[in-house]
Amino acid sequence: MEEVSTGIEPRVPAVKPDSKPSSFVEVSPMLETAAATVAESVEVDKDLLCPICMQIIQDAFLTSCGHSFCYMCIITHLRNKSDCPCCSQFLTNNQLYPNFLLDKLLKKTSARQISKTASPVEQFRQALNQGYEVSIKELDNLLSLLAEKKRKMEQEEAERNMQILLDFLHCLRKQKVDELNKVQTDLQFIKEDINSVERHRIDLYRARDRYTVKLRMLGDDSSTRKPWPSFIDKNSSGIVSSSLNVRGVMSAGNLQNKLIDGKAQASGHGPQRKDALSEADSQGFNQSGLSIARKKRVHTQFNDLQECYLQKRHQLANQLHIKQESDKNVIHREGYNAGLAEFQSVLSTFTQYSRLRVIAELRLGDLFHSANIVSSIEFDRDDELFATAGVSRRIKVFDFSTVLNEPADVHCPVVEMSTRSKLSCLSWNKCWKNHIASSDYEGIVTVWDVTTRQSLMEYEEHEKRAWSVDFSRTEPSMLVSGSDDCKVKIWCTNQEASVLNIDMKANICCVKYNPGSSNYVAVGSADHHIHYYDLRNISSPLHVFSGHKKAVSYVKFLSENELASASTDSTLRLWDVKENLPLRTFKGHTNEKNFVGLTVNSEYLACGSETNEVYVYHKEISRPLTWHRFGSQDMDDADEGTGSHFISAVCWKSDSPTMLTANSQGTIKVLVLAA
Repeated sequence: MEEVSTGIEPRVPAVKPDSKPSSFVEVSPMLETAAATVAESVEVDKDLLCPICMQIIQDAFLTSCGHSFCYMCIITHLRNKSDCPCCSQFLTNNQLYPNFLLDKLLKKTSARQISKTASPVEQFRQALNQGYEVSIKELDNLLSLLAEKKRKMEQEEAERNMQILLDFLHCLRKQKVDELNKVQTDLQFIKEDINSVERHRIDLYRARDRYTVKLRMLGDDSSTRKPWPSFIDKNSSGIVSSSLNVRGVMSAGNLQNKLIDGKAQASGHGPQRKDALSEADSQGFNQSGLSIARKKRVHTQFNDLQECYLQKRHQLANQLHIKQESDKNVIHREGYNAGLAEFQSVLSTFTQYSRLRVIAELRLGDLFHSANIVSSIEFDRDDELFATAGVSRRIKVFDFSTVLNEPADVHCPVVEMSTRSKLSCLSWNKCWKNHIASSDYEGIVTVWDVTTRQSLMEYEEHEKRAWSVDFSRTEPSMLVSGSDDCKVKIWCTNQEASVLNIDMKANICCVKYNPGSSNYVAVGSADHHIHYYDLRNISSPLHVFSGHKKAVSYVKFLSENELASASTDSTLRLWDVKENLPLRTFKGHTNEKNFVGLTVNSEYLACGSETNEVYVYHKEISRPLTWHRFGSQDMDDADEGTGSHFISAVCWKSDSPTMLTANSQGTIKVLVLAA
């Protein structure tokens, strides 16, 4: 109770300023009296607490031994015990008596407690209501004081509001100045790049004109070597006639025959020229149409392209020395900023294609297996063969050129290998062409020899389903696998047991070696993260990439430093494993529960969708470049499950625009990016 009174005491003097007229001092004794009364009540309050509940006594009852309690507190106590809580003397319900005097004091104390929580103004109002007399002079002084206090408070409030407004305007000005500086910087970059591009375009025009002149000169030389009589007839008749007169060799008939032959030859060359012109015109129209289509693609994705341009321009604006890359799409010219050169490469590759065209199709469905989901599809080292695997418990190897050049709905595989369990993943060895690894639903990792159709090694250490397997590109004898048993295992084809084991806390959905080193492995798991390990120290991951909201189903490397991941949160993400940075998020496809495939090359990412569509993204643009739907025209109309089919596997053919795709019906399509 002392703490409560201490909180009130500083408020009382605050109502009475020191510098005010002495007439108001006469009012203060009333407030001081109220405060003194409250202070006195604090000492009494300790004795008015119930010893049982330690609160102000309610309905006070006195015991025969002289102690007071709340009626409900002492009755409840006596139900369990027959003694006084204070002195332990024997006590029954018949020895309890109402304490009317204490109740009266408690009511007064309660009123004081209520007044203690009231403000000084409220206390003054209560004093007036209780009959305290105040003179007119005192009221006038009080009113003038309150008016001055009101004006002061209004002035302070106005000052605070103006200060808040001023702070807001300063922040807004700073933000807009920063935006203006950024826009001015961007405009300066754009101006420099426009001038640079204009100079190079003029150089190209001049070079084209020089080539045109050279071609014309070469054409004139060839026509000179094969003279046309009609030309001689029209322009050199004087020479011909003079030679006839001098030599007397040609007769008039011979000359006429020559003229007729010349006209015939001239008329013979006419259609050839027209054909050449019409062919050139058609090529010009085609080029013009392609140019218009590419411009439309630019405008469709203008915001994303603008963001890409400014990002690259700012990143490389201050770099004076840029390493020359082997990428032939990047154009390095004198006067070109490196950022502009990189963006030109992006713009070129992004606008180069607008659709996916089907160039071949085959069906894997058979009469003996109703389940035809293709879980994995992979090209071999030389892109000559490709293998498929899935729930049909078979690895089928096809000749790619045969599928491409011999149109047929059903193609026979060149090699077929049966397994005991459903297959989840395949990985060709990029060094030994005839070796391929598989993982299955029983947790078995198998290395096969495609030539002999026999298994070379079988690893059975995983305790649950193995989802992923991958051969190292730099160490062809090494492979990695991940399983639902939360373990990543490193294998060597020369040993029968795993050589390294990484225990994790969540199910492993995918694993992938870094293409530049067998020391680094990326692991995607059900904990929504990608763990990037250095196998030389597996105590903790080198990096953990966070951002996905659901399980990570695939990880693939675009290069040694660029890692792509897919998740059942319907997104793809691109990461920089060297700098440990997220680069981009790709959205457009639908993937909430199934493995729909992921494949990458140096420029493009492709994945499946649960809408039975294949989506292609450019690595610099977040939205899809194009997509292709697996149609159901060839399926029976009675097939009610068509809407539930999804893309289950995808694979690029190295760095070409050609891609293998498969869906849950067992249909495989060869798609190619087209303009």
